[in-house]
Amino acid sequence: MILQPISKILFLTGFLVLHITGESQDHKTIFVEAESFADLGGWVIDQQSMDVMGSAYLLAHGMGTPVPDAATTIMLRKRGDYHIWVRTKDWVAPWRVEGAPGKFQVLFNEQALSTTFGNQGDDWHWQDGGSIRLRKGPVNISLHDLTGFEGRCDAILLTTDPDFSPPEGMKALTNFRRQALGFSGEPEDAGDYDFIVVGGGMAGICAAVSAARLGCKVALIQNRPVLGGNNSSEVRVGLSGLIYQEPYANLGSLVDELGGIGHWTLWEAQQDPASVRSKKIFEIIEQYPEKKEHNAGPPGNYADDKKLRVVMGEENLILFLNTHVMAAEKAGNRIVSVTGRSIITGREYRFRGKLFADCTGDANLGFLAGADFRVGREAKSETGESRAPEKADQLVMGTSVQWNSTQMDQPVAFPATSPWSVKFNEQTSIKTTKGDWDWETGAHRDQVKEIELIRDYSLRVIYGNWDFLKNKSIHKAAFANRKLSWVAYIGGKRESRRLLGDVVLREQDILEGRKFPDGSFTTTWDVDLHFPVQKGGFTGEPFLSSADMRAIDPYQVPFRCLYSRNVSNLFMAGRNISVTHIALGTIRVQRTTGMAGEVIGMAASVCINNNCMPRDVYEKYFSDLDALMRVGTGNPDW
Repeated sequence: MILQPISKILFLTGFLVLHITGESQDHKTIFVEAESFADLGGWVIDQQSMDVMGSAYLLAHGMGTPVPDAATTIMLRKRGDYHIWVRTKDWVAPWRVEGAPGKFQVLFNEQALSTTFGNQGDDWHWQDGGSIRLRKGPVNISLHDLTGFEGRCDAILLTTDPDFSPPEGMKALTNFRRQALGFSGEPEDAGDYDFIVVGGGMAGICAAVSAARLGCKVALIQNRPVLGGNNSSEVRVGLSGLIYQEPYANLGSLVDELGGIGHWTLWEAQQDPASVRSKKIFEIIEQYPEKKEHNAGPPGNYADDKKLRVVMGEENLILFLNTHVMAAEKAGNRIVSVTGRSIITGREYRFRGKLFADCTGDANLGFLAGADFRVGREAKSETGESRAPEKADQLVMGTSVQWNSTQMDQPVAFPATSPWSVKFNEQTSIKTTKGDWDWETGAHRDQVKEIELIRDYSLRVIYGNWDFLKNKSIHKAAFANRKLSWVAYIGGKRESRRLLGDVVLREQDILEGRKFPDGSFTTTWDVDLHFPVQKGGFTGEPFLSSADMRAIDPYQVPFRCLYSRNVSNLFMAGRNISVTHIALGTIRVQRTTGMAGEVIGMAASVCINNNCMPRDVYEKYFSDLDALMRVGTGNPDW
């Protein structure tokens, strides 16, 4: 079946299928995906470790206050005694600490099972929930959070077979999940496209919109319910870097059209205060001064609605939210299709395309397609970079879990988090009301495979520090009326895999101003490298970072950094482009990555118009791309 949208809204909630239940042919076993519950209550869907554990899951992210129940209804064909299994974990168990903050209950028709879940195991597993007698017909299931501290549930299984236990291994569980949900056949057909963009951050949005405005039929696939990536209300990283740079003074116009106003927009306006654009920015800032807050600010600062409105307004673009690409099919060295799985329902869809763009940040599509990539720092002997280490290693710039608090009119309590949180004292605690970019973890860890652990360690740090400030510090009176109002649960990553193109940009190319014949978007941010630092007296895994910055003059990045050297129809834009670890320090900020997205969207249109591949744009049709970069594709409303 080919999916034909009644309207583009059809694709915003996992193809409008909001609840999936699987039942075995003999009706003895029923499988329920927690993330497909009809009513999520206060629970949220977390897909960050989907490639590692095989599924998205529900997370009770209440910042210390239990969240409202998630609930759904299933139909039982027969009355009987059902044995219950719940896939979950004790999320602090990897650190061998006491306490289980992620505890929750599972209720059937308002009756709680005697088992408390989320208090066993340091990895995802099926926890035995015992048996319950259930009647035939509709049965209500609900998840009841007990703590507000990150309880998590992947799936629930009911069986009348006393000898049955669900599989644990990744491969066996994936096969079982597909069969149980009735998805064991071919993925459903999601259509044919000129250009398929995977990843809906600033780079991906700009790539998709730019190509669509130039006549390409585009699919934009994003594995979250909102667009923007790090520059969304979920992560709240402000847009940094300068746009409208010569010789392509219109590159960045689409970034400007999509982005919210923040610190850097205001700074740019102050450089040219007489322009129409600047005057409008000053008016908005005067009316809404909170928009100046760059990181971890109010959710409206990140313009989720504006991004969605622009994308949905494009006639040639279809948006697929809540869809995680988990497979790529190739013919020779060319991708022919990708398969996406709904993070809500588990249904799978095949997207066929002529050209593809990896704008995932983690280079997920490139990895699936066998594209050459690199992780970590290159050795000095490889690159000749002055700041490169003598030996190559796996150190990366880490993930920030930002947070903020609000001053209330009266004292606000916060529960004790000892013994499971990270311990602080007067010497080691950070006496602040906000966690910004420098709250950074995971520099020595695998940012793809260990992202759940990296994020969870950040949460242990945030909750432990806040508990100390609120309940134990000699300064606690200063924090008495402060409420922990927002903590990210999606990590803001800086670095993981970097795909390799025909040019791998190095630090000295930028610092020395080396000119390439295919210069495209301009980077203006310093070559900004982050390193983990240890606060005096703190002995745990580092959770803070420092920045080592080298100033640059505006620098044009070669177009050859924006396509794969060994997968012929794969573009890339974002922090996963072809640069060294050190050169990544300048191109990774989001107004810069957004311009890279604009460029590959234009290049995709050149490819479609000339029936060619990305490398051909450099070798044969760069004048066409040059002309498009001079005009731009954005329409900022100033």
